[in-house]
Amino acid sequence: MFNRFDAALRNAGYLPMSGQILDATLVAAPKQRNTNEEKADLLEGRIPQDWQDKPSKLSHKDRHARWTLKFMKAKRQDDGTIPSTDLAIPFFGYKSHVSIDRKFRLIRKWKTTDAAASDGARLREGLLDRSNTASDVWADTAYRSKANEAFMEKHGFVSKVHRKKPYLKPMPRHIQKSNAGKSVIRSRVEHVFADQKSQIGLFIRTVGITRATMRIGLANIVYNMRRFLLLERINAIA
Repeated sequence: MFNRFDAALRNAGYLPMSGQILDATLVAAPKQRNTNEEKADLLEGRIPQDWQDKPSKLSHKDRHARWTLKFMKAKRQDDGTIPSTDLAIPFFGYKSHVSIDRKFRLIRKWKTTDAAASDGARLREGLLDRSNTASDVWADTAYRSKANEAFMEKHGFVSKVHRKKPYLKPMPRHIQKSNAGKSVIRSRVEHVFADQKSQIGLFIRTVGITRATMRIGLANIVYNMRRFLLLERINAIA
């Protein structure tokens, strides 16, 4: 369904252009109340014995969603100071990975994983759109690695990925300026996730990664439909 609508977008003239932006967002799922033994079995890829003996219980247990830490900017304190560290909040669910084109901000590639999966590793798993008319790729520091840089160079992509701060050293001024310029473009992908969570109410209410993938995939189609209608209205006015 996603590919068919993407083909319709291309036929309407909305080709992937001007490079692409990669990012991921956490998607919440109902929390699981599991014992330490059950958690250990799940991490090893095993189904807990107690669940196997009770099919009705197994059908309500999500064996694919995972816990992770969601880092958020700390709020300003009553005395006006801002804490130097971010807040780490436990989060349970899945993660939606997307690649949007810079020109029209339409989702072109996507992938669903558990919440604990690495963002950067997905770059080499088909998240890059090779049909984009430009080779530039923007992403945050989570996607900066030697493996990803070598992969992009090998396949003709130009990395615009944020550079990381040197360990125990201040960030060089020229890298600060470079990252700031990249952020202006990279931040456009945040509007995609904001739209999905505020307008679509993206949340996983099903069990298992197969249904979670379907839910996130449908949300991506709906976003592209809404974006397409907006672009058509803008073109009509112009």
